[in-house]
Amino acid sequence: MPITPPNYNDSLLPEAQRDRLEVVLVSPRNPLNIGAAARAMANFGLTRLSVVAPFAPTWREARSAIGAPDLLLSAIESATLAEAVARCTLVVGTGTLTYRKPEQPVITLPDLAPLVAQELARGGRVALVYGTEKHGLTRDDLAHCNLLVEIPTDPHQPSMNLGQAVAVCLYELSVRARGVENTPLAPTPAAPSGHLELLANLIEDTMQAAGYSPRGMEPANHHDLRLLLRRLNLTAHDTRRILGLFRRILWRLNRDKHSL
Repeated sequence: MPITPPNYNDSLLPEAQRDRLEVVLVSPRNPLNIGAAARAMANFGLTRLSVVAPFAPTWREARSAIGAPDLLLSAIESATLAEAVARCTLVVGTGTLTYRKPEQPVITLPDLAPLVAQELARGGRVALVYGTEKHGLTRDDLAHCNLLVEIPTDPHQPSMNLGQAVAVCLYELSVRARGVENTPLAPTPAAPSGHLELLANLIEDTMQAAGYSPRGMEPANHHDLRLLLRRLNLTAHDTRRILGLFRRILWRLNRDKHSL
């Protein structure tokens, strides 16, 4: 029977928190990369994998998921990123700044662990989001993220293999999260992303009913609202109050419109 060395893997996230840390892959093209990401997750004791609109229908059979076939079989497939992160209170996009101008706060990878550890410690749920191998996360994808974490790479080769990117991030979370539990925490986690999406849709409906802007501006409003709501760092209680406010306004607008 193998003997486990003392203090082996002490720096990994506590098991009670691992279930609330999710890895989300957006439109991955190569099943082998999905398998490599699953293997990296298994190395660090994580089991929550979501795959958004994958290209290949046979991705669950990836042979690269060595030691993690059950993780692939239990992974959740979603049609949209909004659906995949609906339960999460902190959504972290990953990528490089080489080809994008971010519209949300940017942090370096070493600074990510304290934020994730604090959110998990106060009962929140965290998603690490990775884009497609070809282009990474799009501007619309990032509108669903609270933060963008930059993985430092050489400018001559800024992109990183998907499985490697997952492994690097999870390693950083493991080795840097120790001791964060002693940091003062906010009283409650932020509102889940799904609540913010519901609120954004309601505000859009209210804006349309009020004739706020031309129809051609609706895509820009859609994008900007999602960014704004995540910058506000609303709690679930805040979100419920604002939902009630805008439902009342929309009801009044629609009532007045029909009474004309």
